[in-house]
Amino acid sequence: MDGVTAATEAYVVDIGESGVRPLNALLHDRESPHRTVEVVHPRGQHNVAVGAVKPVRVEVRGHVGYYAAAMNQEASLRIHGNAGKGLAENIMSGVVRVLGNASDAVASSGHGGLVVVEGDAASRCGISMKGVDIVVGGSIGHLGAFMAQAGTLVVVGDAGAGLGDSLYEAVLYIGGDIEGLGADAREEPMTAADRSRVESLLDRAEMSGVDLERFKRVGSARALYHWHAGQDRIHG
Repeated sequence: MDGVTAATEAYVVDIGESGVRPLNALLHDRESPHRTVEVVHPRGQHNVAVGAVKPVRVEVRGHVGYYAAAMNQEASLRIHGNAGKGLAENIMSGVVRVLGNASDAVASSGHGGLVVVEGDAASRCGISMKGVDIVVGGSIGHLGAFMAQAGTLVVVGDAGAGLGDSLYEAVLYIGGDIEGLGADAREEPMTAADRSRVESLLDRAEMSGVDLERFKRVGSARALYHWHAGQDRIHG
């Protein structure tokens, strides 16, 4: 079924029947009157709810494949299941939430907005992030925040090897164990401002009861900022 169920209810799109194109076209239409969209029978399809450009609420009832909610602007999306690779890739603004787990490269190259994974995220979570905020309620895999340039990553659980490899100005907060830091990443003292930042992001992510004292701050040592040709080492 595809249509309005009642004036006060969501506009329902069955992408199990229609595929993702009608849904994405709706989310690209700035003149559409619909402000709440319910997506049913996603069945792991790729490119679900890609390129939304207005403040619409989208509820996806099931699992999604690659690049769900990519290039999101202003929309608030909630995925009631797991997400495949590239969730919220290049997000610009808005909120994307996954109630389950997410695969590789969550919010890669994200410029803004908030991405929440209530479960675990796989490798390269936050790769090349450019201003997005990410909160993971579980753990993340290897090479989290690889080449992350700006933004904040909060992980309540553990982080895999190579965390923050080639990190720039992004800041990472890890509540559990860190298997290993990447090149140029270092653990730094947690300040009152850091705890306030973590608390604020956890509140926005609707994650309560997390002990703020458990978090460690990871930032850049800035030794990779400048390469001096003809020398056999890197200077800060």
